[in-house]
Amino acid sequence: MQQLDVRTDLTVVGGGLAGVCAAIAAARQGRTVALVQNRPVLGGNSSSEVRVWVCGATAHGVQHFARETGIMGELFVENQYRNPQGNPYYWDLVVLEAVRAEPNIRLFLNTDVRTLDAADGEIRSVTGWQMGSEKEITFHSPAYADCSGDGLIGFLAGAEFRTGREPRSAYDESWAPEVPDDNTLGSTILFYTKDAGEPVRFVPPSFARDITETSIPERRIIRTDAYGCAYWWIEWGGSLDVVDDNEAIRDELQAAVYGIWDHIKNSGRFEADNLTLEWIGAVPGKREYRRFVGDHVLTQHDVLEQRLFDDRVAFGGWSIDLHPPGGMYATERGSKHWHPDGNYHIPLRSLYSRNVRNLWMAGRNISASHVAFGTTRVMATCAVLGEAVGVAAAVALGNDLTPRSLAVEHFDLVRNALHRADASVLGVADADPANLVLTATASASSTLRRLAVEVSDGSFALDEDLAMVLPVDPSLGGLEFLLDAAEDTTLVVELHDPLKPQNYLPLALLSSCEVPVPAGEKRWVSVPLSWHPSAPGNAVVVLKRNPSVAVHTAATALPGTLCFSHRDPAPDEQYTEQFRSWKHILPRAGLCYRAGDSDAYSPSKVIGGYSRPYGGPNLWSSEDLAWDSAPAITLTWPSPVEVTEVVVVLDDNVEEDLINLHHHRTPYEVLPTLLHTYTLETRTPNGEWRPLTTITSNHHRLHRHALSTPTRVSALRLTTPTTNGSPRAHVVSIRAY
Repeated sequence: MQQLDVRTDLTVVGGGLAGVCAAIAAARQGRTVALVQNRPVLGGNSSSEVRVWVCGATAHGVQHFARETGIMGELFVENQYRNPQGNPYYWDLVVLEAVRAEPNIRLFLNTDVRTLDAADGEIRSVTGWQMGSEKEITFHSPAYADCSGDGLIGFLAGAEFRTGREPRSAYDESWAPEVPDDNTLGSTILFYTKDAGEPVRFVPPSFARDITETSIPERRIIRTDAYGCAYWWIEWGGSLDVVDDNEAIRDELQAAVYGIWDHIKNSGRFEADNLTLEWIGAVPGKREYRRFVGDHVLTQHDVLEQRLFDDRVAFGGWSIDLHPPGGMYATERGSKHWHPDGNYHIPLRSLYSRNVRNLWMAGRNISASHVAFGTTRVMATCAVLGEAVGVAAAVALGNDLTPRSLAVEHFDLVRNALHRADASVLGVADADPANLVLTATASASSTLRRLAVEVSDGSFALDEDLAMVLPVDPSLGGLEFLLDAAEDTTLVVELHDPLKPQNYLPLALLSSCEVPVPAGEKRWVSVPLSWHPSAPGNAVVVLKRNPSVAVHTAATALPGTLCFSHRDPAPDEQYTEQFRSWKHILPRAGLCYRAGDSDAYSPSKVIGGYSRPYGGPNLWSSEDLAWDSAPAITLTWPSPVEVTEVVVVLDDNVEEDLINLHHHRTPYEVLPTLLHTYTLETRTPNGEWRPLTTITSNHHRLHRHALSTPTRVSALRLTTPTTNGSPRAHVVSIRAY
């Protein structure tokens, strides 16, 4: 047996997506990292061992322009390129390769941390046993990140934590119980099936649960075409201790899976003769255990009110999603959901321990109430929290700051580093003084100016209210829609303010009008509504239900625009008072409309500002490639600057919901809005253009281009001849350092 000492700047315990992103983020900031994982694969609940879909702020399409960027975004986009079929083992490879690509990370798989040395509110070392190699490894670091899910590191260090449900009186949360208890969300084991092409019998094991003696057949959905996370409701252990009773919970979950499969195969109620079990999980996927207490406890109110924290470092959008303690055996529905109006913010003060001064945490163990945890717990949100922790820990170490002093006194350091990393943060403009582009001016070979889509791809009956989101920059007016009418009629049209830049719902009525629509087909109908807000933002135009009218739809949509229709909420869903139960279900890209000229796609959008949709699309768009065959955008400084690195951020269409494993397929491997090819040039002070680099066959959002030596330049120019399918060239941001 060997005893090893490992010394790094940061030790990250837990190799789920939170830990992976924390380790990569810190490594990219120049810090050495030990990433310690007690399983043979990375990815946690998303790995091939457990196979839970990676869900996040998009909330299966409820929230818009919400897909995560940063490291989690890179994993999403890379998996889309390499693994469009959703093979779980290929997903393991995507995650593993992302970690191995970072030379500053030392990866320790199969290493279970069991002991810890701490004193005076500080962790000095953690020690783990690496199974198989029989090594005892002690990890020494000035900072630690507990991304273990269950929170073992913080527990051993004496960090203050909570389990179970707080009383309603603690935070005045309406979804909290009157009396506190130890109930948590339970664990789940999933299974996958396949058609064997011939009859396959199933002889259940003796321990299989007879589900006909439970409420499962009447209360839960069982289908032969369902597998994986369609059976998320196979959940149990919420009324037990999910750690102390882990073995009993696993046994009960497996007994239930085999009982459900026995019911499918042998009850005679299903056509399942040729189906066989392809895979069943051996590791319970845990949802909840310890939640550490930081300087801020995120609550139901923070989520639903979308509170704008000064120290925001990440965002979420999943509903507050809580399950009954009885899990699959409960007589009530398997889950209940409360949706915020849009994405909400998470502060840095919820990501470190308030009493262990060198302990960060990310994932499902952050500082949140049980109710708020119901939304922060999904994996893509855990991942962006991990990146925030990795960046913050690196910044704190580099400046000899405690987590608290960093969050409270020097947060600008974190904000600038997160911008530079392209992390998932909402509503924080790039004000980094190191970004030389902030003093440049932008011009382009062409710019999309007209808000209009005029070519019809079909029509859609106005049998329910229809809403369209349009950018307003600086104003909106001259609205027209292409309509059919079976008879002379009147159409009611409303103009709404979504109230927050990250919302895309008709939340506050600004004005409305009644528009006469004459009988006939393909008539442009003017709508006399206008809006001149004090700052650029979005408007939501609602066409009220009229069965005599059909609206013409288009095959394409302009950046930042949306079209969706009304639906009634499901029985397990609840919304904030203003949420109108809208969902993006229109089967085509959008409507045929005209809305005048706009500055929403001007070249200046690539300078500073926001690097994702927030009160507008926040990108430069050229005119159609048919008109501008080689779009170019140029940044010019009033006097030469010395540049060592140029960063280009492209449009990976964060409206597109990319989920790993078998949830859904998108029709392409590379997002069409990404540039396929571009050339970057610098202009020297004497006016000479020199090539810096050419990128081809691109499928990535973020590109960093280091100059071999610091170079004085007076301008930068990006030229692109091809996209991956978009009719126009899009660039989100260009930065120079």
